[in-house]
Amino acid sequence: MESTSKIYIAGHRGLVGSAIVRKLKAEGYNRLLLKTRNELDLLRQDQVERFFREEQPEYVFLAAAKVGGIHANNTYPAQFLYENMMIEANIIHAAYQSGVRKLLFLGSSCIYPKMAPQPLKEEYLLTGALEPTNEAYAVAKIAGMKLAEFYSKQYGVNFISAMPTNLYGPGDNYDLNNSHVLPALIRKFHEARETGAPFVEIWGTGKPRREFLYVDDLADACFFLMQNYNEIPFVNVGMGEDIAIGELALLVREIVGFEGELKYDTGKPDGTPRKLLDVSRLSSLGWQAKTSLREGIAKTYEHYRQNL
Repeated sequence: MESTSKIYIAGHRGLVGSAIVRKLKAEGYNRLLLKTRNELDLLRQDQVERFFREEQPEYVFLAAAKVGGIHANNTYPAQFLYENMMIEANIIHAAYQSGVRKLLFLGSSCIYPKMAPQPLKEEYLLTGALEPTNEAYAVAKIAGMKLAEFYSKQYGVNFISAMPTNLYGPGDNYDLNNSHVLPALIRKFHEARETGAPFVEIWGTGKPRREFLYVDDLADACFFLMQNYNEIPFVNVGMGEDIAIGELALLVREIVGFEGELKYDTGKPDGTPRKLLDVSRLSSLGWQAKTSLREGIAKTYEHYRQNL
């Protein structure tokens, strides 16, 4: 991938896509193809194929997706499955048709079976039942990754896939109805501090363990893979360490400066008991995350405060 290459970042306004744009610009890449939803509807095959035919991107970062937390996934499973599968299929097929030199598909660690051994190795894919609360999203991401894999096998294209762990950072979604746990905690603690609330409610028991990766570290990993990885097997991207949700809540409370109590709503679902990625495949290639969880949350909270 050269600095003069035409690069399409699908989903450039999202958490992941915007971080990839920041990384590429910082590395001196200026021929970036960035289209809003109003300019290019990725659910429309005719629009996507016309875009690729006219613009002829050489490289593609496929970061566009419909995303959300447990509540959103539970409430809109058909929408999550349909929209994500359409986006993936339209872009991957058009990339093949137009002769894209390389494509990177971004999946999700939710593709793994609910009760898979920990940490999660790439070979555990499709060895058991998925977590019911995000099954539709997981099925769509598995389909996208397999589509990239099979296009590579059948047509000889260079389409690779990366499976990031839970992400957070600048540009995250703080809507409490469909956000993920970390941005939801940041918003809850900030608003509780501002209003003088006596406590903050946490969904579930606080016992599940999760891994969190700062989104600019993911962008760095994506850039690294585009430059250095050309194999069909997908690659996990994560920190290689996890934290209990209860411990995470205490850390966010400290960074935000809220002094009230925590109350756990055990009537809400916990989701998967533990989700930690085995990142040895990526580590063996020479890449590791740089941002600690404390540092990343502090940066994210500062961005949240400045952009309320």
